Amino acid sequence: MTEQQNLNETSEDRVSEQSEEIEEVSAEAKEQEEETVEETSEETVLKELEEKIEETENRYLRLMADFDNFRRRAQLDREASAKYRAQSLISDLLPVIDNFERALKVEATNDQSKSILEGMEMVYKGIIEALKKEGVEIIEAMGKEFDPNLHQAVMTAEDENYDSNIVVEEFQKGYKLKDRVIRPSMVKVNQ
Repeated sequence: MTEQQNLNETSEDRVSEQSEEIEEVSAEAKEQEEETVEETSEETVLKELEEKIEETENRYLRLMADFDNFRRRAQLDREASAKYRAQSLISDLLPVIDNFERALKVEATNDQSKSILEGMEMVYKGIIEALKKEGVEIIEAMGKEFDPNLHQAVMTAEDENYDSNIVVEEFQKGYKLKDRVIRPSMVKVNQ
């Protein structure tokens, strides 16, 4: 063999070795690229799953808060219903009480009318006591400062005996059930 042939064979060997190395490096690069793509796609999938989990947790927490609010409102409604259960009955009885009060102001002229008035007064007191047991209170108005939450001004007056904004006359009694006004007092207020 000549030197030229040896050199050619060596060159060919080197070229084949180098091409094998290039193929190996290329294969390794492809594997790394595939792993990177897999890692990237896995990271993307992982991020998407984490976002879905976070969204689901937020929905769950909002639903729990909504349910707690609903339960609290329902409890408050039940308490209010129990507290003010007699309101409609009391509202219906107020005109009857007003009529009793008007009837009790009548002057008795003989023994029979006096005994009837005494009986009416006993019934009236019984009704008032029953209402008090339910939590009904009469709103005090005479001589008090006018309060638009408790009083309904139907007239004004100018009386030097009273200060400004003081109730000088009560036309109709007002009533409260616990802390709720059932009917405001109809009053005349001093200017």
